[in-house]
Amino acid sequence: MTRYDLIVVGAGPGGYIAAERAGALGKKVLLIEKDHMGGVCTNKGCIPTKSLLNSAKHYLHAKESARFGVHAEGVSFDIREAHAWKTETIETLRSGISFLMKNNKVDVVAGTAQFIDPHHVKVGETEYEGDYLILAMGSSPVVPPIAGATLPHVLTSDGILEMKTLPKKLVIVGGGVIGIEFASFYSMVGVDVTVIEMMPEILPMMDAEFATLMRREMKGVSFNLGCKVIGITEKDVRFTTAKGDEKSVEADTVLLSIGRRANIAGIEPLHLETDRQGIVVDERMKTNIPTIYAIGDVNGRSQLAHSASRMAEVAVSNIFGTTHQRMRYQAVPWAVYGNPEAAGCGLTEQAAAAEGRKILTATTQMRANGRFLAEQGKRAGGLVKVIADAQTHAILGVHMLGTYSSEIIWGASALIEAELRIKDVKELIFPHPSVAELIRDTVFAIDHTL
Repeated sequence: MTRYDLIVVGAGPGGYIAAERAGALGKKVLLIEKDHMGGVCTNKGCIPTKSLLNSAKHYLHAKESARFGVHAEGVSFDIREAHAWKTETIETLRSGISFLMKNNKVDVVAGTAQFIDPHHVKVGETEYEGDYLILAMGSSPVVPPIAGATLPHVLTSDGILEMKTLPKKLVIVGGGVIGIEFASFYSMVGVDVTVIEMMPEILPMMDAEFATLMRREMKGVSFNLGCKVIGITEKDVRFTTAKGDEKSVEADTVLLSIGRRANIAGIEPLHLETDRQGIVVDERMKTNIPTIYAIGDVNGRSQLAHSASRMAEVAVSNIFGTTHQRMRYQAVPWAVYGNPEAAGCGLTEQAAAAEGRKILTATTQMRANGRFLAEQGKRAGGLVKVIADAQTHAILGVHMLGTYSSEIIWGASALIEAELRIKDVKELIFPHPSVAELIRDTVFAIDHTL
């Protein structure tokens, strides 16, 4: 039996980063993956959706380019060619991850892990021994118990990413990140899209003002908020409104995007503590079994790819390192790569109020920014909001809606993580012209003093 310092189960953005970091420390590491390298993020989530969204944005930009002095004729969108681009991107990244494992001397085994006890795992007929286990099996789409949810034209995000034809009428059940990104993609390429959301607003983690504006900017999408789906047929989706009225909307394709569930089937021999979110972990990613750590979606604490990667580093640091890091969630940024983009980090105004905090806040229009105006025009909508503590003046939250938001929000994470105050941010120098300047401008809108 081959013995390893560490066995990692799952090669998504948590698992492969854990394997790479441990391998770079000179540890003997085994990485087990039942599907493709990169996990859901690379193969069925982050990367394929962004590839398709990129294609749709190129199409939309070509159609609207005349106002910038660029005239294109006969512009069309080919979904099969867009999928070919998506596939090429995925395969390139898979190869890159495989090279990363080889470069760090990580052994990779393809197959499903069967847990025997906290130190032994089987794949097929071969058994492996590890001093430590890191579980990174990810999550799967939730299929709700709705009548008609198993009909052939009802898909999860996994299925719709393989669809090589454009539907005529798409109904999306769920207005979270996944639902909104697919709504953006399909509406940009001319599909009639309807979103049905049970909550009173889309994107619950987003500032309420921004969520409302985002819906207004998504002009090709019809939204039904505060509504509950009660049944799906071959032709339509039936739902009840907030007032209790029953309605229906036609659909030849339905996307279910109401959330994801941790993949924890088969962990029973490990005797791990679990809850509704997944495997219970502490701030160092340790489970109730001292030699087992759980990272990413499988623990349900933050279902974001970059959270999983950071959890991996925290886990490895506590197993093999000298720093014994811990996971901090107050400065984890999020992003929605729709049209328009949105991103945020830290507290929203509503969350701060719920905590009873006294705050200072200001909001700036993105079109007041030179670069944004030059590249997007004055018709484009966008906002930046900064929230600060009224007593300490520490930055508590930054929220953005508009192009480039996802590329800028890391800076907000740094501000919050470092507990910078209003006066600290005002002393930073941002490049000009850049859309990122809006963060500093908004801070000055809170306090004009020097």
